[in-house]
Amino acid sequence: MDISVTTEAWTVENRSWLGSRDGTPYTESITLHVPSFTANLHYPDGFIPSGILLAKYTSGPNVGLWGPYAGATSESQTVTITGSPTGGTFTLTFDGETTAGIAYNASAAAVKDALAALPGVTGNDITVTGGPGPGTPFVVGFKGQFAGENVPQMTASGSGLTGGSTPAVTVTTTTAGGSGNTSGLDVPEGFLWNSTHLRAGGAERIGAPLLWRGVIRVNRLPANSGLDEAARTALAAKFRFKG
Repeated sequence: MDISVTTEAWTVENRSWLGSRDGTPYTESITLHVPSFTANLHYPDGFIPSGILLAKYTSGPNVGLWGPYAGATSESQTVTITGSPTGGTFTLTFDGETTAGIAYNASAAAVKDALAALPGVTGNDITVTGGPGPGTPFVVGFKGQFAGENVPQMTASGSGLTGGSTPAVTVTTTTAGGSGNTSGLDVPEGFLWNSTHLRAGGAERIGAPLLWRGVIRVNRLPANSGLDEAARTALAAKFRFKG
């Protein structure tokens, strides 16, 4: 007779992050790669909570298995005016399109308006901080449709600037966009449907269901869900986000 003590872990399922039943009858069976999840981050109490954002390995030794979405960094670029101009304008060129002239002493809002007026760009796609010129650089952040992407670096022309000592405008990439993860985990695919029990040192692979379309209440997702702006943009065709 075996009289050893055994324990079993339980959790109460919480899907308050789900906004409707749309998509729930069509979950997909996948296989998680357990070592890809970090105990203290993804399953501190022994369970990966439902609502964790997942991605699929497309290269390397774990092809076909699933792990946590690795996230992506949105790009920022710094525009600096040198030579202390006292008048005139400068321009910025992004992806082949050039802005109208921007005043040498423009505010951050004016630089944003000039960029947002370019074809294919909206005010929701960029942020601009810093300024006013020429004394303080402008930092252009890319979001919206450009969230998480390694966008082309802007170029600038200071030929319209006057006064000062050989005024010019330079652009440098402050933070490169995109992800250093090339295994596929930088491409979000869907959310874990069932809270899943994991044990460090246990099975390397475990089956789980994936919700790949539906309505998500963002403010109810688990704190470690991994959802970022880049993921929201990438998943917009499959999911509707509330909050």
